[in-house]
Amino acid sequence: MAEADPMTLPRQDSGARDEKPKRGLARKVLMFGVPLAIVAGALAWWFGRPGEVSTDNAYLKLDIVSVASEVPGTIVRVNVRENQMVRKGDVLFAIDPTDYEIAIAQADAQIAQAQARVTALDADVDANAADLAGARDDLALAQANYRREKELMDRGFNTRARMDAATHAVASARDELLSLQAQVQKARAQLATGAQVPGVDPQVAAGRAAREKAQVNLGRTVVRAPVSGRVVQVERLQVGQSAVAALPMLSIVREDGARIEANFKETDLAQMRPGQKAEIRIDAYPDLRLSGHVDSIGSGTGSEFSVLPAQNATGNWVKITQRVPVRIAIDSRSSRPLISGLSTDVTVFTGDD
Repeated sequence: MAEADPMTLPRQDSGARDEKPKRGLARKVLMFGVPLAIVAGALAWWFGRPGEVSTDNAYLKLDIVSVASEVPGTIVRVNVRENQMVRKGDVLFAIDPTDYEIAIAQADAQIAQAQARVTALDADVDANAADLAGARDDLALAQANYRREKELMDRGFNTRARMDAATHAVASARDELLSLQAQVQKARAQLATGAQVPGVDPQVAAGRAAREKAQVNLGRTVVRAPVSGRVVQVERLQVGQSAVAALPMLSIVREDGARIEANFKETDLAQMRPGQKAEIRIDAYPDLRLSGHVDSIGSGTGSEFSVLPAQNATGNWVKITQRVPVRIAIDSRSSRPLISGLSTDVTVFTGDD
């Protein structure tokens, strides 16, 4: 068989020879270039905004006012229901006023009794004053008789018995006068008033004070809303239930006092100042953005205010980045209801001083 002429063999295409090296180069670009691009993009995104610090350890807070009765008693009326909006001064519930109405009647009786006592003492003073004038006349008469008997005794026309009787009459009249004077002073002392309530008998003043207290307690049987807001925890409030003074019966959430309690890392505080602008995102409302500002920065880390503060004086101590509470005030008005305790994300623009 004749050998084929090499010059007559078909030539291999140059594009086919270069295809394999190109595929290897593309594979290397994908393996190394894409991760490097991702890392570079992340670094550019992170270091491209040095004027911001963010945290997702933040929660929406509203002022919650606990409402309790100031006087004990049985609840006779409930005017609110769960999540109802109330305004300051609205009646929330009422307590049976019978005991406090009786207390007012007792105070009125105490005042009347004290006033009757004052009237009686005034009459005693007037009577004793009249008796005192008579006692002075009796003493003057006894003293005049004594002088006459003494003159007769000196002339020898009187007896010792008559002289003794005249002496005894003078002494008796003097003792009666002294006794009446003491009674008048005692009655006037009982009518005396102190510097705290000048011109008013102390017992009358005590009765009036007791009546005022009873009147105040009667007014407290109607419990009104101290602030405007939304009523919660009304399930503890039932007609017929006994209210205990100072024991919270319900709560009112003040929606006008909304704020964010954000816990930032201690390493984020270097450029943070009160007044800097902030953006707030609420997890419950992904499309909602609220504007705010840094209101204040806490004076201690969260661990410092915990019930059991951390004790780091041990041999196996590990340094942990601490969190500092930062209060963020909300400046914009929310189109969605703000609920206390909602999770939020906060970004503070530290470049805006």
